[in-house]
Amino acid sequence: MGLRTSAVRSGPVFAGARAHHSAAVVVVVTSDPKTKQVGGRETVIVRARVERYEGRGRGVRTRVPVLLLASGREWSGLVPSVKVRCVGRLALPKRAELLAAVVLVRGPPSVMSGPSKIQRVAGAVRAKLRRAADVLHPDARGVLPAMVVGDTSRLDPDLAEDFTTAGLSHLLVVSGANLAIVVGAVLALCRMGGLGRRGAPLIAGIAVVGFVVIARPDPSVLRAAVMATIGLLALFTGRPRQGVPALAGAVLLLVLVDPGLSRSYGFALSAAATAGLLVLAPAWRERLRRRLPDFVADALAVAVAAELAVAPILVMMSGELGVVSVAANLLADPAVAPATLLGAAAAVVAPFSPSLAGLVLWPAEYPVRWIIWVARTASTLPYATLPWASGALGAAGLLTAGAITIAMLRSRRLRLLFAAAMAGVLAGVVCMHVLAPGWPPPGWQLVACDVGQGDGLVLSAGPGRAVVVDAGPDPSAMDGCLQRLHVREVPLLVLTHPHADHIDGVPGIRHGRRVGLVLVTPLGFGREARFAGGVPLRPAGPGDSWHVGDLALTVLAPATSKPRLTAQDEGTVMNNASIVLVATRPGFSALLPGDVETEAQQALVSAVPHVQVLKVPHHGSRSQHRPFLAAAHASIGLVSVGKDNDYGHPSPHTVGLLQHLGIRVLRTDRQGDIAVVRTRTGIATVARH
Repeated sequence: MGLRTSAVRSGPVFAGARAHHSAAVVVVVTSDPKTKQVGGRETVIVRARVERYEGRGRGVRTRVPVLLLASGREWSGLVPSVKVRCVGRLALPKRAELLAAVVLVRGPPSVMSGPSKIQRVAGAVRAKLRRAADVLHPDARGVLPAMVVGDTSRLDPDLAEDFTTAGLSHLLVVSGANLAIVVGAVLALCRMGGLGRRGAPLIAGIAVVGFVVIARPDPSVLRAAVMATIGLLALFTGRPRQGVPALAGAVLLLVLVDPGLSRSYGFALSAAATAGLLVLAPAWRERLRRRLPDFVADALAVAVAAELAVAPILVMMSGELGVVSVAANLLADPAVAPATLLGAAAAVVAPFSPSLAGLVLWPAEYPVRWIIWVARTASTLPYATLPWASGALGAAGLLTAGAITIAMLRSRRLRLLFAAAMAGVLAGVVCMHVLAPGWPPPGWQLVACDVGQGDGLVLSAGPGRAVVVDAGPDPSAMDGCLQRLHVREVPLLVLTHPHADHIDGVPGIRHGRRVGLVLVTPLGFGREARFAGGVPLRPAGPGDSWHVGDLALTVLAPATSKPRLTAQDEGTVMNNASIVLVATRPGFSALLPGDVETEAQQALVSAVPHVQVLKVPHHGSRSQHRPFLAAAHASIGLVSVGKDNDYGHPSPHTVGLLQHLGIRVLRTDRQGDIAVVRTRTGIATVARH
């Protein structure tokens, strides 16, 4: 590991990243590109290996891993083993990954050589499996290729989030379970065909190689493949297979070959889950069989052992503790094997006859749709996940809690005490859920919708009516927020500025609702018009005001003159051109400043009134002017921000500044939808997790 780290961080690529140089690099793609929404824009993430670094007028041969951040369909269509040349700015990786640099790519790739023959065949198989899956329900078309070959290109992001919440995300990543099902089926077919102890493992070994090539050599696939190979060697030589030594050998061999796997959460999760099945499940299975039918005992032991083994790692990653995951896995597991086997059979047939592959896949719709139903149902249950400390502290806390629980369960008196405490907690949670007000809470004035990395604010304007300020990046998220608030009419929609994370969700607002007027910044480029759908647009100017019921809205900015924009400053200029609103009604006031940054905030300090609620500008970025924030004299600061966003929003500096000013900070990435309600004594907040 030390030698690999030294090699990665001593070459010209790492030096260029440390100096933030722009350079041309020749890279070989090493994994399938992944598309992710970053700030409302699609960013393509590509893992690659630099073969040549062309910086400062000279070319240097090298061989180090990098991460490319690019945009465009040309990047998303690349496959492993393709060699391309690209130009971009180098930066140091923020996370503790074994990377020489992160390359912020400009422009499309220049392909120098196509994929290898093996990868060309693998790509063709994956493409034909996707085509064969067209016979399935739209949701199943995305899930089945993910389960069988790890192809998530057609997977709905919202559905993927439901799988994660339900603790079923491992089903969307090809792992040892998939390989075990395939290898088991191949060995069974070999035995039926009369192949002996020598022949069957060889055929199964070929199947393992083909599986790894088609599914791509991700960490979990590599671990499963090496472990399966060790097991097949034991079968071939006639020696009894030992699970734990096979797992230990697989992990040791892979980490020696690729030390970067030691920092891979995917690899750690895969190895931990397998260890749980090998170490914990057998003993628990035997104990459960004394009181339960064998098939129930087997399923329960496997699900609980795997979940407990990976829980500390999941908590370290997400800061959340899954509650319904064991039950969800128990319900979903019976459908996994038939879906995987039918999908694998279709993948074999698809290159020769896509129509026959579709026929093979048709019965798979039923188990796949059952798994989807389980994921969606489990994810909507209250308290499906509970907040927990993240990082090493969270993992240590969970392990300590688990050790204490085991110690208590060993004593009869402590078991009774533990059961009584759990019953009390359960009763308290049920009572809180029954007695607590529903959503939306009575007397709500403003709701900051959890729309991800963007803004989506809703101001109550009477029964079924609301003024909406910005729409977020995702139509479904904005539509869902308005549905939960029972909003049927939007007399006024304010789009503070034409960035994707503020306007791309407009179709969700218009879905089944009447929109009266769209208010836009006079400094925009007309991008809002394509979303308006015939709804009148009007530019906002300082001093403009509207009244919707008892809600009054006043525009503080921007000015109506349009500055000249350059490629370098366009983003900042458009942020500073945001519409800045003050919303008031008896007993409630709020300042909604869009994404204005330091320059615009400085110009507005003298115009800022005292308010109760401040929507923190620009998702809590560091570009804040302290006098502007202080002038509002707000007691509550709402930060509309996406979970684990790549911008580092909100900035710790800004959060500390707000707290120093006496402003209580609430964040949509942690609290979900946040409602500001009016009470007899003032205002309060209610969060919907």
